[in-house]
Amino acid sequence: MGVAAAQVLAVDLGTSGMKAALVAADGTVTGWAERAVPLRLLPGGGAEQDPLAWWDALGQVTADLGRAHPEQMLAVTAVCASTQGEGTIAVDADGEPLTACISWLDMRGAPHLRRQFGGFPAYQGISVRRIVRWLRLTGGMPSVTGKDPAAHMLLVRDEMPAVYERTASFLNVLDWINLKLTGRTVATVDSILTSWVTDNRRPGEIRYAPALVADCGIDRDKLPPIVACTEVIGTLVPAAAAHLGLPESVRVVAGAIDNTAAAIGAGTTGDNEPHLYLGTSSWIAAHVRRKKTDVGAGIAAVPCAIPDRYLMTALQATAGANLTWLRDKVVEYDDLLLGAGHVTRDEGTIFDAFDTIIPTVPPGANGVLYTPWLYGERAPVDDPHLRAAFLNISLDTNRSDLLRAVFEGVALNTRWLARAVDRFLGAPVTSMAITGGGALSDSWCQIFADVLGMQIRRDAQPLAVNARGAGWIGAVGTGMLSFADIPDLIRNDRVFEPTAEHRATYDEIFDVYQDLHKRLAPVYRRLHHR
Repeated sequence: MGVAAAQVLAVDLGTSGMKAALVAADGTVTGWAERAVPLRLLPGGGAEQDPLAWWDALGQVTADLGRAHPEQMLAVTAVCASTQGEGTIAVDADGEPLTACISWLDMRGAPHLRRQFGGFPAYQGISVRRIVRWLRLTGGMPSVTGKDPAAHMLLVRDEMPAVYERTASFLNVLDWINLKLTGRTVATVDSILTSWVTDNRRPGEIRYAPALVADCGIDRDKLPPIVACTEVIGTLVPAAAAHLGLPESVRVVAGAIDNTAAAIGAGTTGDNEPHLYLGTSSWIAAHVRRKKTDVGAGIAAVPCAIPDRYLMTALQATAGANLTWLRDKVVEYDDLLLGAGHVTRDEGTIFDAFDTIIPTVPPGANGVLYTPWLYGERAPVDDPHLRAAFLNISLDTNRSDLLRAVFEGVALNTRWLARAVDRFLGAPVTSMAITGGGALSDSWCQIFADVLGMQIRRDAQPLAVNARGAGWIGAVGTGMLSFADIPDLIRNDRVFEPTAEHRATYDEIFDVYQDLHKRLAPVYRRLHHR
């Protein structure tokens, strides 16, 4: 038996679970383990998680990997994390958490944001002068919903003044994991982004912008130093080494926020090479050479893991969430799906069940259309009032028609988004990688190819994209490979080509889809202001 290749312990911390994997430099994911982590929803729009529960879960999943793959665990030379973004944890001078993690779902900071950044003239309560400055320096602006660190920190300052006084640093989720691993307090170029205090005009020199820091309402010394995603920030402190069952000599690479890591894990590290991530939400992302913002379409290019590039990201608010809704609210867990038995919560099983049904319904879902705006939309229009709808249902419509309509509706919305991406990139996209849990569905991948009219290349391990991305960032940081090597390492298990005879059908449906948005958007605004 040969010696195992050098491994990166890749940490993948999402909102619902802590995952860890063993990833080799060639992208091979040897092992995988997961533990659920709880989310607390609070009155007034609060959402929190216990960072110590993350740490406990990381110890458990690492122990699982050690039992299942002892040789590969002995070959671990680096640790690198990919985490959920936009969370905020206040820590004291000893690095101990003073608050729970204020989640990216938490909206309690919204009124504090408006008070801090208001002015005349204003857009959604935020000074237009400040918005222009943010766009020029950072490429974006704080979410008026209060769902990012810019608002979270103000919430702590205004509603927890004693905690604020004791706070040595405000950390994002990734930053806190790195603190526990190394004892070092840092932020990465992407984890600091949504504090909206950085000058991002030179991708290799992301730094704090004095004017933005002075205006943010938070003491400068509470903001951590900024490092590149590929920087080796130290080795494991003794407590972390014991917790993970690894030597103290193991190096820690700074890592990245989830969408940054997914862009690496998808293998799309070349310029203008997009990937479609299909999860609860979805996005189209591509690395680009220059900072740019399309305000109208809600698309921006922001700092990322590749030091001399930006990551263009166009976010669709809900994608796989539409299937979860259909399963839980229409099909129902204890209902029979065409004799297939119970529809489980396992992603592979649910897509197997759906894939038996989708091909039995013709393109166009027998005339039924679905708009997938369950929770508003982010791009190519930013409209929180949009909502989902089935249209053109008749007495002949059955559940299978509704299912295909949902799959097609998400793809039609992605086509709408893809047109804005084409304009942003300056050329039409003709081939796109697809990854994330939704890519497990053969039927959905083919629908995307048909609706978008382009080749769709499926990641052979779509559920591992974030862990693989963290593994590759760790491998680059420790000198095992370069970002330029990665496209040749990605493995696709299938390429879906568009079906020519379906093109006319989807072109016509897409025209109707766009018209539906124009006609329904005013209706939803009225319904939300009753």
